[in-house]
Amino acid sequence: MRTKLFFIILLSVLCINSISAQKKNTKITITGTVLDAAKSPIVNAIVMVDGQKTNSVTDSKGNYKIKVKPTASKVGIFTFGNGILEEVLDGRTRINFNFGTSASQQLPDQTIAPGEQGVGVGYATVKKKNLTTDVSKINGTNKKYASYSSISDMIQREVSGVRINGSSVIIQDSRDLFGSVPALIVVDGVYMNELPGIPPSSVKSIEVLKGTAAAIYGSRGYGGAIIIKTKIQND
Repeated sequence: MRTKLFFIILLSVLCINSISAQKKNTKITITGTVLDAAKSPIVNAIVMVDGQKTNSVTDSKGNYKIKVKPTASKVGIFTFGNGILEEVLDGRTRINFNFGTSASQQLPDQTIAPGEQGVGVGYATVKKKNLTTDVSKINGTNKKYASYSSISDMIQREVSGVRINGSSVIIQDSRDLFGSVPALIVVDGVYMNELPGIPPSSVKSIEVLKGTAAAIYGSRGYGGAIIIKTKIQND
């Protein structure tokens, strides 16, 4: 009798623990709408969770829906034309983003006098003739790049010393004690973990910063940097 009672109690404890674990792992659904400065819906904006891109994008009405882990702390929206916005979850399940009333994260840009070709170096733009560090620039407005199938194809064919393996971009075989160090990727002032899947026809320019040229980004630029400007944001 005691043995039977013991197994009943043990089974009850196991069931309670299992239910509790399931509740902790249950994902939370977050919804919202994304609008631009004119209060129009932004279509195909990428939804991010804790700074990482997801496969979720906004629909034709600017609406999004995504499931996040209970441990998630922030939800963000990335757009090629407006930059990026992030909001702390703080228990909320409905978060709207308005790029007209909130400040998006962008890298500053400075103007070069007419006739002088400029090269972005992270914190500013300098005249190419005054540049002493190793920077390669691709002018995306050149019609010859229209034949390329992807941005990675453009970079590998036009810039020496760059190796692209999947989503990783390695410049001049940059390495540390733990192996290869991927390059920092910045698209319209927004940090990204991989090359974006935008067509070459949408690219205005690509600047590849090698070695000390990417030092302005600190440790994040140890493996160099790839600065991409799109025609949407910079026309």
